[in-house]
Amino acid sequence: MKQRSLFALAVFAAAALTGTACMDGGMGRVTLGFSNRPASAGSVSSASGSAVFVLGDDTIIVRTVEMVLREIELKPEEDVAGCMDSEAEGEHEDQCEEIETGPMLIDLDLTAAVEHAITVNLSAGTFDQLEFKIHKPEDESAEDLAFIAAHPDFERISLRVTGTYSAAGTRSDFTFTSDLDEEQEIELDPPLTVTETTPVNLTIRFDIATWFLNAARTALVNPATANKGGANENVVLENIRSSIRAFRDDDRDGEDDDHEDDDL
Repeated sequence: MKQRSLFALAVFAAAALTGTACMDGGMGRVTLGFSNRPASAGSVSSASGSAVFVLGDDTIIVRTVEMVLREIELKPEEDVAGCMDSEAEGEHEDQCEEIETGPMLIDLDLTAAVEHAITVNLSAGTFDQLEFKIHKPEDESAEDLAFIAAHPDFERISLRVTGTYSAAGTRSDFTFTSDLDEEQEIELDPPLTVTETTPVNLTIRFDIATWFLNAARTALVNPATANKGGANENVVLENIRSSIRAFRDDDRDGEDDDHEDDDL
């Protein structure tokens, strides 16, 4: 894990240790990882730690992809007796069904490797949904203030991508940023089963090869035109939303263990 992400991992670890669950049975172990492995083979190549996308006469070289996430939660397949929504001040809703985290900075490995953030313990059971928030840190909470102090470039910024865009041989460097601030809900198909005896690896995949496609997915767009108020802002944000998947990945190869043939 890169040095600049260590603060996030400390917050994540503390949250995991203090999280509660009301599911029957003992404790299991889940390792959470992140990958940018493309869903379609051949759509991306890696060079010197960068990701290279080519379509027609245009090329995008992505050098860094960073994002702020929080409140990563696994939802049980069925409601569990005793796990009622809590309305007490200072408590998160349906606390017993969640693993909650503070803001964490994810710096994607652009070689398509799975970068594992942390291993957490939670109640054994079956989970059919992953929820997390792509988060814009602001000065509204102590957690956000601490995060901004450690990562001042991400105040009111949830996503940042840097690289080079080439159109018909003309090159220009770009920085794409977004203040996207919304919850993502990812169905787990099949559901993730956590047992007391066998650790499980869960990967969240962001298929960045699709992020900077036009609405028809026939050409690349200049990422700089997707910045706040830009002509391609909404297209790129929708591409980002639709690029996210989560799945069991026990061999840590960035592919869904239960549907690997679907990604070929």
